[in-house]
Amino acid sequence: MPVVITNDSRNVLHREDKLLTSQELLSPRIIEEEMKLQFAFGTASFREMYFDGLHIAFGHAHVYENLNVAVELASDAPTMVSQHFVLQGNFMSNLPGKRNYNFSRLEHNLLYNPTLSENAQIKKQDTIEMVSLSFARDRFLEFAENNGRVMDRLAEQVAGNKLVFLNQRNNQPITLQMLKVLEEIRSCQFIGGIKKLFLQSKVLELLALQCEQYERSESGSTPVSAALSATDREKVYYARDLLMSDMQQPPSLRELSRLAGLNEFKLKAGFKQVFATTVFGYLNDQRLDHARELLLQQHKPLTDIAHELGYSSPQHFSNAFSKKFGISPGRARRSN
Repeated sequence: MPVVITNDSRNVLHREDKLLTSQELLSPRIIEEEMKLQFAFGTASFREMYFDGLHIAFGHAHVYENLNVAVELASDAPTMVSQHFVLQGNFMSNLPGKRNYNFSRLEHNLLYNPTLSENAQIKKQDTIEMVSLSFARDRFLEFAENNGRVMDRLAEQVAGNKLVFLNQRNNQPITLQMLKVLEEIRSCQFIGGIKKLFLQSKVLELLALQCEQYERSESGSTPVSAALSATDREKVYYARDLLMSDMQQPPSLRELSRLAGLNEFKLKAGFKQVFATTVFGYLNDQRLDHARELLLQQHKPLTDIAHELGYSSPQHFSNAFSKKFGISPGRARRSN
């Protein structure tokens, strides 16, 4: 009985017996699968890739009623260390010997469950979207060796077949840098061996970002994630979306805080915590990243690009671009 989905009345809605095997997980070539599922209780679309002890899965689902998902794998199934990034929605996970663990929108954690059994409760909701990146147990131990205090601690617990969470107290917020790497994984266009190399590097980059964020929060060098509630963190991301919707004439800080439902202090502190920069520092970085794309992909005059992105003058735009990228906009375009 690998995976069984039931409703609130415990009626069996779906049973799935074909799951990932150790042989597939350790395949030297990339195995890719794409699935679209439609049931009365919900729909789902997701992609999976596995190779060299790595498993990458991402997708989204629409849930039409409350569901319980029970997983009970065979004793010879591969155990994996998994990085979970929840981009939309929420669910509650029940692990043996562990309190209920909630995952909410824009949160992440890393865990290892050696028992091969798990339950999850998923409430009726419009969209759940997430990315899961997993290492075969022995593969993770190879990567973890001599790679810092946090990885040493995780490796010791994984090697001892203990239930492991990177952050025991709560999930951490997904940062802007993490979101960029996740999108790079989902939109990867490489093929063959280069694709393997690229995807492995991105999975390890996310692992490094997770460990760095954990170390910083534990040392107190940044505000702990508990300082922002899940609701306030969503409001910070909503403020980010508002800011990006009109880069030419963005709202003032006061107006942005009013629209997002946060006071100015919490909005500024939230941007520092989630994106590691100020509100308008974030806006400036996004403007310049977008400007570089326009320079490389289009032939718009520099004056038009500067105006489109809200710079007061072409010279102001050129100075900001040169400061960030170390090259003038004109030279960047000519070097393409």
